Amino acid sequence: MEKKLGKDVPKGALRIEFLESNCDAVEEKGYMKHFTPEQLAEMKDELASVTIEMNDIEEAKKEVLAEFNERLKPFKEEQKVLLNNIKNKAEFVTEKCYKFIDKENRIVGFYNEEGDLIESRPAYSKELQGTIFQMRRTGTENI
Repeated sequence: MEKKLGKDVPKGALRIEFLESNCDAVEEKGYMKHFTPEQLAEMKDELASVTIEMNDIEEAKKEVLAEFNERLKPFKEEQKVLLNNIKNKAEFVTEKCYKFIDKENRIVGFYNEEGDLIESRPAYSKELQGTIFQMRRTGTENI
């Protein structure tokens, strides 16, 4: 079969009439129709315009997203602390604690300002060494 048919007949109604009168049947058929070099150049220009516009929009999106992330940052940090506190059922604090040494039982206890024992451990040997200034505490001397 020939690659081209009826190209010598002028384009338009005359060529369509030529093809219809010389064919065996006319059918609807889908196929890939090639573009002309002018059409391709026009599409490439349009693609460049669309790409530039998309890039501008993406840059604006990044700026807005960065702004939203900055606004969310303190809430996310607070959420992290709250989740950790709920998970541990406690919070980590640093405050004054009062150390008491029980020399008889060789134990050291630390109490918070509310009088709650927060930690106890075996006493170190240097903690058990007495000085001449230490007095036996009963807890009633200053009351």
